[in-house]
Amino acid sequence: MTLAVEHWAPCSDRARERHDPLVGTGPRGLRWFLIEVPAGWGRNALLDAPFDRELGRALVRRIEDAGMRPLAIRRTGRRDVPGAQRWAIVDSRPGHERVTWGEVPDAAALLEVPFDGSTGTPSSRPLYCVCTHARHDQCCAVRGRRVVTALAQARPEETWECSHLGGDRFAGTMVVFPHGLYYGYADDGDPVRIADAFDDGRIVTERYRGRSSLSHPVQAAQHYARERFHDDRLDSFPPIAEAAEEADGTGWRVRLEGARGVVVVELDETRSEPMLSTCAATRFVQVRQYALRSIVAEGFDRD
Repeated sequence: MTLAVEHWAPCSDRARERHDPLVGTGPRGLRWFLIEVPAGWGRNALLDAPFDRELGRALVRRIEDAGMRPLAIRRTGRRDVPGAQRWAIVDSRPGHERVTWGEVPDAAALLEVPFDGSTGTPSSRPLYCVCTHARHDQCCAVRGRRVVTALAQARPEETWECSHLGGDRFAGTMVVFPHGLYYGYADDGDPVRIADAFDDGRIVTERYRGRSSLSHPVQAAQHYARERFHDDRLDSFPPIAEAAEEADGTGWRVRLEGARGVVVVELDETRSEPMLSTCAATRFVQVRQYALRSIVAEGFDRD
């Protein structure tokens, strides 16, 4: 029997050594509830001290029961406790993209915030949320700090530190709201170009993981379609349908709406070699990956 062996190094260093692909790795998130927590964060920002654990459990349960994802945020370099508790509701569903900000007197009052959009102030500003969650993973602290510092200098009112997003080995990781656009390895190069691209309605394809409202197969299919047709527009290739090709879920067929017809992408779902996927991991895992089997453009030339 062959045992998995991997030298210890920060997980984001190992990911770069292995050339771990970003394709189709964006975690799920249709709607989000952001809570400003300027103090330090425990391993779980809303469930561990210094945040009140009982309140945190009640908040997370309420948020998740509503089909939303909780996320702690804070300003870079600012640790002053504000006079009111700030929150934001983000809708990342295609066609419903929106950010709404609000305030309540204290954290306990968050339990009374309605999630239906009936309160708060809509905002047209995007949010660039960068994971700097040090107690969750050291790579997020080190690499995330580089990303958030650069973005905060260029976009101070739109940049926030945030708690764990998922995919620590891809640090620096970030998400662009309201669309829920996940990026990884964002510190490899200038992260400000991600914000500049969003302003232009485009994505930075080589750092893009996928959109939070879409399934992993659709995220991967969009990647290969963008690569094949050299199209980096944010709204390109919306999904029409997806279906598992094999009973065991190792093959997928995704139909996308192209500019001049339907694009059909067939994918193989594979598993990576065993790896330690985070800095703190002690157990080897195999992660899901997507390889292109075929891509066909129906209704227009494949030039």
